[in-house]
Amino acid sequence: MRQIIVEVPQGQGKKVLQIAKAYELVNVAQLVGNDKNSNPVDIIIAHISNGRLEDFLGDLQPMEDVHISLIPRGVITFRPPAGEAPEKVMDVENLSPIEVFMTGLQSIGSWQGFLGYAAVGGVIVWAGLYTNTVYLLVAAMLIAPFAGPAMNTAIATARGDWLLLKQSLIRYFSGLILTIAVTALLSVLWQQKIVTSLMEDVSNISSIAILLPLSAGAAGALQLSQSDRSSLVPGGAVGMLVAASLTPPAGLIGIAGVLGRWEMAISGLFILFLQLVGINLSAALVFRYFGGVKFKGARYNRGKSWLFPLTLGISTMALAGLLTWQFANPPMLQRSTRAKQAESAVEEVIGNFEEVKLVDSEIYFARADIAGQNTLMCLLYVQREEGVELSDEQLRDRVSAQIQSKLAQEEFNLTPLI
Repeated sequence: MRQIIVEVPQGQGKKVLQIAKAYELVNVAQLVGNDKNSNPVDIIIAHISNGRLEDFLGDLQPMEDVHISLIPRGVITFRPPAGEAPEKVMDVENLSPIEVFMTGLQSIGSWQGFLGYAAVGGVIVWAGLYTNTVYLLVAAMLIAPFAGPAMNTAIATARGDWLLLKQSLIRYFSGLILTIAVTALLSVLWQQKIVTSLMEDVSNISSIAILLPLSAGAAGALQLSQSDRSSLVPGGAVGMLVAASLTPPAGLIGIAGVLGRWEMAISGLFILFLQLVGINLSAALVFRYFGGVKFKGARYNRGKSWLFPLTLGISTMALAGLLTWQFANPPMLQRSTRAKQAESAVEEVIGNFEEVKLVDSEIYFARADIAGQNTLMCLLYVQREEGVELSDEQLRDRVSAQIQSKLAQEEFNLTPLI
């Protein structure tokens, strides 16, 4: 529930109260005062449910010289009968579409602050990737300012607002390009020559990578659409989830470009575009069908009905194209999944051997970039069974031959080094 203050010329207060009856406003009070020019005015203070706010504003809009103040915070109203207070407090509605839209606009902020945070985020993500420090990546996700333009892009898509969409995309790509440039510059200054294991982890893409941007977009839109106390998830956590989809791959692109590791840069670009498209697609759908964001509304008439399906169609086609690219070129854009599948196949092979038992295994794609092959490192620890007369070399050769045969049959398109 929101508190709203309506100021109209003296004598118009009764009309406001008549309109208010249809919207079941509660704890309503009318005051008499003067505006800044000392003209007499009627001031109505009332409390209205979130879901009715935008329609109420729309009915007030035709009135002459009406001034409205909305306090964008949840209000708990107590009214008779006292015994119904718990039920009324528990009735928590989503925010009105106008408030969702205005909140998005307020989050835009200044260019200096936005680019400053993008640059600082680039410094921290580079330090994390350079030193193999995971908590620095987490810090970069907290600082990176990408959640704002990501959600505004989705709001603009749901509203059909071309101007907001253009502004959000400009901020989006400006911040990402700056982050990439900062990481590239730092790699040059510190003369980075090697690929770290954390960079390798970021570049290894799973076949279920699409789930992260879809979840991040939906979570961000849900958080912005729900009232203050309806969501147990703080906005900072959701913003970090969105930034987690964008900050590490942006840092990876800058470093990989300096090192000449174009396969890693391509992986970073793939992740980046997958996140952008996936976040916009899921968030726009949530804003539209859960948050009630429409083309037109109170104090808003800039939306174009054709822009929502057009943008949604472009996002869907782009997402389909990216997924087709991912699954049509294994294992380049599926290394994380292929490594797990290979590990499962290796354990199956060793499980069929009566001479040895598997103790432990480490299976991963090599960092070395060897042209024409996808090198899979398989480091296996096995223990011979009692009574086995074969030598270590004979056991090693038999197990290695069976593993290579199994991986070849599965058509993993890789070169296993066992």
